[in-house]
Amino acid sequence: MASKLQSPVVDDSVLLRITHSNLNTFSTDLRFSLQSTVESVKEKLWKKCGTSVESMDLELYDDAGAKFSTLSENSRPLGFYSPQDGYRLHVVDLDPSSITSGGWLEDTSSVEKYSISEEAYDKLGCNFRKFKEKLASKNPSVVANKISDNYMEDLCANIQVGDRCEVEPGEKRGIVKFVGRAETLAPGFWVGIQYDEPLGKHDGMVKGKRYFDCPPLHGVIVRPDKVKVGDYPERDPFEEEEI
Repeated sequence: MASKLQSPVVDDSVLLRITHSNLNTFSTDLRFSLQSTVESVKEKLWKKCGTSVESMDLELYDDAGAKFSTLSENSRPLGFYSPQDGYRLHVVDLDPSSITSGGWLEDTSSVEKYSISEEAYDKLGCNFRKFKEKLASKNPSVVANKISDNYMEDLCANIQVGDRCEVEPGEKRGIVKFVGRAETLAPGFWVGIQYDEPLGKHDGMVKGKRYFDCPPLHGVIVRPDKVKVGDYPERDPFEEEEI
């Protein structure tokens, strides 16, 4: 009796890296159906970057960085332009009055940073420095058991800047922006992450030292044992609404 042959599963989607003409730090990976029209792709991107569909041009670049095509017809399916996994889809904002123009969404230079003088800090009734001194006086072994400068270095071997990742706890996703020692933090190796959503603590600057650039409240620096790198594309909060 002849066995039934199963039809191969065909993946009709593509994973593209998204960049924006007005947002230098904006970069994310999104998966699209090849059957989606260019207009529906623009609508999905509008929810991500704020550029209206009417003011948006899309340019497709291959994995070598060369311009591959311009997605000029809104009614065409995305598959007509033959995108491949790893290609870059560049959003060009044509509106000079767009909310993304002028770079103000990314410029944190005008945001007042809190600072305190050493004298004022020492006058505080209770601060972390005094707590450490008190702890060390009660338990000298705390000082003796200093963390090595190479602490967790081995866990960074497979973590590279630009890798997509997931961070525990919470399975928060983002992109690796920094790997190495952080002089303003504890000894050992650290990993800087730009989260896809504003779930972080800063913009890449920690205690007056800039380790990387990212939008405000998207940055975090964690130990490498909290980071898993791999195929972790950005989650689309609107995906469940799509049919």
